[in-house]
Amino acid sequence: MFLSSVGFSIVILSIWPYLQKIDPTADTSFLGWVIASYSLGQMIASPIFGLWSNYRPRKEPLIVSILISVAANCLYAYLHIPASHNKYYMLVARGLLGIGAASTDEAQIPQGNIDQVAVVAINVLFFVALFIFALFETIITPLTMDMYAWTQEQAVLYNGIILAALGVEAVVIFLGVKLLSKKIGERAILLGGLIVVWVGFFILLPWGNQFPKIQWEDLHNNSIPNITFGEIIIGLWKSPMEDDNERPTGCSIEQAWCLYTPVIHLAQFLTSVVLIGLGYPVCNLMSYTLYSKILGPKPQGVYMGWLTASGSGARILGPMFISQVYAHWGPRWAFSLVCGIIVLTITLLGVVYKRLIALSVRYGRIQE
Repeated sequence: MFLSSVGFSIVILSIWPYLQKIDPTADTSFLGWVIASYSLGQMIASPIFGLWSNYRPRKEPLIVSILISVAANCLYAYLHIPASHNKYYMLVARGLLGIGAASTDEAQIPQGNIDQVAVVAINVLFFVALFIFALFETIITPLTMDMYAWTQEQAVLYNGIILAALGVEAVVIFLGVKLLSKKIGERAILLGGLIVVWVGFFILLPWGNQFPKIQWEDLHNNSIPNITFGEIIIGLWKSPMEDDNERPTGCSIEQAWCLYTPVIHLAQFLTSVVLIGLGYPVCNLMSYTLYSKILGPKPQGVYMGWLTASGSGARILGPMFISQVYAHWGPRWAFSLVCGIIVLTITLLGVVYKRLIALSVRYGRIQE
């Protein structure tokens, strides 16, 4: 799990600069599809591998998934070789990586009188939590390159440092939230996490009279040069990062909102990152905890499968949503809509708040 997460973090940070290098015709809208294809492949393949593991030794689907991951990573590493349509090859590679990451957990049928309203509510809350963080991961690199005129190398490095710091922050939160939950309960902590995330995105809204640096150069040159067989062979041994080191920086003129949307100040961005990094792990952990308690001490395979599917759906829709809105209307509209989604989620939590209790508490076996 650790190695898988390391690989995922490396790719998610560098995927936008890499996509721009291998295919200049790709825009941020297509970036959303590329990132979403991973979770789409995972969501489709998970039940297939799960069914396979029910009737055959578990090592079979596990070995196959690992081989698919290796092949997909090899394809991803050499996406710069084809003469055209490179962005579609990336789409395929990411989809195959998602298939390779599919779960092989067995599905078991739970028993007992479970509150289905609470189950659905937690699935929705979990969906929103992953939806928000997935879109945040997707947009962080294009956003910083547009707002602060960072080069591709700077964006990958600085955002890598930021996400590494968020990882440390999350570890501390995971260690401390257990003690806090004993005093105020999981529901209150979940509500607090959502409020913190809302504040983080609200702070991220652009304001003021300062505007980002405009990138006037046209980066989307659709012409494709003729490539000989010898050049293809040489290209196999060349890194795609070796050429085109000096690219224009700033907010692309092709995005009309760059001309009238104020810059997001670096202090704003960093403050928002800290708050989102604080609220997200709280929401994620409390959703899992409440869900398990609501289901009770019974086999939870099928219900946990629903939760996994909910998370995969969020990781599909989140990147697609943010890339489309950001590309056409900019960060003000994108983050305003995110704030609205969080408000609706907080409202839902308020409506079902009293129902989010453990199964043993519901039937009076223990006191809450």
